[in-house]
Amino acid sequence: MTGGPNVTEPPEVLRVEHIAKRFGAVEALSDVSLYLKKGEVLGLIGDNGAGKSTLIKIICGFHQPDAGKIIVNGEEVTLKSVDHARSLGIDTVYQDLALVNELTVYHNMFLNREVVRWPLLNNRAMRKRARQYLDDMGVRIQSVEAEVAKLSGGQRQAIAVARSVYSDAKILLLDEPLAAMGAKEGALILDLVRDLKDRGEVSIIIIAHNYAQVLEVCDRVNLLQHGGITYDKRRAETSVAELTDLVVAEYRAHRTKGG
Repeated sequence: MTGGPNVTEPPEVLRVEHIAKRFGAVEALSDVSLYLKKGEVLGLIGDNGAGKSTLIKIICGFHQPDAGKIIVNGEEVTLKSVDHARSLGIDTVYQDLALVNELTVYHNMFLNREVVRWPLLNNRAMRKRARQYLDDMGVRIQSVEAEVAKLSGGQRQAIAVARSVYSDAKILLLDEPLAAMGAKEGALILDLVRDLKDRGEVSIIIIAHNYAQVLEVCDRVNLLQHGGITYDKRRAETSVAELTDLVVAEYRAHRTKGG
């Protein structure tokens, strides 16, 4: 009999194997394999043009891969569209957020999923639910009746994340959620990711350029280079210095080859 507590590894919610994608003569991805466990936050890093966004768009059903397979909750799937991926619990929050600036916070929370009391929108119910849900998630918004255009970048990003989780996303793909944000704004999003991680109900892949921020919240880091994942380490086994050195070395090698 072995000592110590019996710790069960969480199951995999997502695995991609040998994914390849070309756009004409350009090979965006040649052989990508990665996995994501339930409740895990995976940091996906790589230089500009490494194919991170292409990979995210394949996982969310926007692009079809040329080769490889996608396995969701143990079953191989062929994602036909973004809506198909969403029906399987996969959702993406992009930098441009897909929020409607002229609408209120609560109308954005229920965009395309409006609560209707025929023949009118049930605004009262949507206001109440949006307020309650944002409070539960720790998203501090003064009024759900405020226009999204009047909010800060961090608040807008938080609403986009909250909307995805509220619509029952179980696998959340965050494409550069911290881009062009100050420290205070970025902290708001990192706190939200931590909260989601603590709940253990949502598994997250987060793309970011700031390695210090990635390491604050992720469980593992994957580096995408040369069309594939070249590095996979747990947070405790790596550092900002190591990640920076890897990317700088890649950049220098590329310049030498090009020069």
